[in-house]
Amino acid sequence: MNRLKDATSPYLLQHAGNPVDWHAWGEEAFEEARRRDVPLLISVGYSACHWCHVMAHESFEDEATAQLMNELFVNVKVDREERPDVDAVYMSATQAMTGQGGWPMTVFATPDGHPFYTGTYFPRAHFQRLLAGVSQAWRDDREAVVAQGATVVGTLNERAAMPSGPLPDAETLELAVRSLAGTFDERRGGFGGAPKFPPSMVLEFLLRHGTPEALAMADRTLEAMARGGIYDQLGGGFARYSVDADWIVPHFEKMLYDNALLLRVYAHWWRSTGSPLARRVALETADWLLREMRTPEGGFASALDADSEGLDGTHGEGLFYVWTPEQLREALGEDDGAWAASVFEVTGTFEHGTSVLQLLEDPADRDRLERVRTALLAARDRRHRPGRDDKIVAAWNGLAIAALAEAGALFDRPDLVDAARVAAALLDDLHTGARGPARLLRTSRDGRAGAHAGVLEDYANVAEGFLALYGVTGETRWFRGAQDLLETVLTRFPDDAGGFYDVPDDGERLFQRPQDPTDNATPSGQFAAAGALLSYAALTGSARHREAAEGALGTVTTLARQYARFAGWGLAVAEAALRGPVEVAIVGPPADPRTLALHRAALMSGTPGLVIALGTEPDGVPLLEGRGMIDGQPAAYVCRRFTCRAPVTTPADLRAELTA
Repeated sequence: MNRLKDATSPYLLQHAGNPVDWHAWGEEAFEEARRRDVPLLISVGYSACHWCHVMAHESFEDEATAQLMNELFVNVKVDREERPDVDAVYMSATQAMTGQGGWPMTVFATPDGHPFYTGTYFPRAHFQRLLAGVSQAWRDDREAVVAQGATVVGTLNERAAMPSGPLPDAETLELAVRSLAGTFDERRGGFGGAPKFPPSMVLEFLLRHGTPEALAMADRTLEAMARGGIYDQLGGGFARYSVDADWIVPHFEKMLYDNALLLRVYAHWWRSTGSPLARRVALETADWLLREMRTPEGGFASALDADSEGLDGTHGEGLFYVWTPEQLREALGEDDGAWAASVFEVTGTFEHGTSVLQLLEDPADRDRLERVRTALLAARDRRHRPGRDDKIVAAWNGLAIAALAEAGALFDRPDLVDAARVAAALLDDLHTGARGPARLLRTSRDGRAGAHAGVLEDYANVAEGFLALYGVTGETRWFRGAQDLLETVLTRFPDDAGGFYDVPDDGERLFQRPQDPTDNATPSGQFAAAGALLSYAALTGSARHREAAEGALGTVTTLARQYARFAGWGLAVAEAALRGPVEVAIVGPPADPRTLALHRAALMSGTPGLVIALGTEPDGVPLLEGRGMIDGQPAAYVCRRFTCRAPVTTPADLRAELTA
């Protein structure tokens, strides 16, 4: 019996009709494996994963393969986005046993969950042979199989934690820049070769570091991505990664976390440089988030699939996004079609004569470009759209809240701030309200909270989003929400060496308690926690939160010299810690134009990690305590570690203070 029909995960629901007797992750599956005395087959993936769909079609929808799986194993399907802890421990095992990893991840484990054979995608014939072979080994050589599982678990648990050093100093951060320069692609932007992933956290660090060398790497990469095929030149938003080194052909899935991080970075790039390209890309990405990723409840969906169906009934990767010259002429007419083919580099860059649109330079006729883009977007909207994973992931929505709040404030787009506010309310009401004060659930869907507890990145990124939203709106609900979440971080997640585990001390016990301080596609939970803790400490003067933030940054010193690409967010937070961060208290009626002008001046400052407290009364925010208006005029106080300079009442004076 397939048991996935009541799941909240769209990925699990995609498999609810399989002939495989799938279990969701849980004790029921382990008990069934013990009762039947058979191994577990644990399959881990996510809804936007192309090769997950391929293996599902080849094997999990195949009656003969499903029969083998059902007879020989207890089968468990896991959404890695819903259970990042389960994914993390089995990915560690897979990488240790095979030297590589990826999705779909295929794990054979004892009834206690100890992995003894692992892999990723298997073609059907190979997979069928593997099923038979693993089952035979379980029957005929049980002792060796169990010993293998115990050895893997023992080895993983004996691995030493990453050494932690002191808070990174200015020399360490400069060494990180030089380390990044060693792998920087000067011609094409980005770091290393193909495939190329958007280095969002590294770019934030480079913008904060601000030296000519750092800014040159950021500028080249941000422009190259924005002009390449990895960026959707019609609808906005970025694909997951580029399969080539030139940012031309993407892996077409679009993830919420990438676009939230990149929206924030492009907004900060605009703030730093005034680049029209940065502004356009930031706003187009924000509009894409609201148009295509927002759910009826006001949160943001997790992903759009890479695959879709063509108008001719074919099914494949990227069909929604690619064009031929003939399709351009059909949508635009001969003249505009030929012009668009030239402007967007439609020269057969993808499969079967199709091309991914690029915009390597802006044409002189901007009005014509906008008219053509509008017509092509309307034509594309008549195609079959990629599937959408519409579950709400707390951590990724936290990233989106921060990005939308800041972009809305910087670009004077109140609708973006409103969208951030609604998403924040959904998390505050549903994801925490369903669990109790300061405890967070990882996911929800269709207004129904999921069953799985939040992990460190959920608490940290939601706290980050709430604090960013407070800095933009002055609404203390978000300050208090971040305060509660960070209290849980400090009481449930610490290790004994100044860092944090990725799961709470009262969470489900796996064979390993996951802890990874390095960034991946998103900031590591540890570095995200450090950033939120540092911002909260700046608003409150709390030494406890400041010390916890500095302790969590200790591994940055270890990573900076050789592995700076995997510590981007930690490096960015370390920049803020070295600069203070600067604290700005703005005291005045929120609707007063003078207050708004001071607030705008503070928001436009690129000072790393700057925090803003806004209001007429402290309302529980210590940075506002004892600070008032000056002679009836709204005032701004610029502080570091709660030591403040004389208040100012004009935007020009505030800019001068922040520059000083």
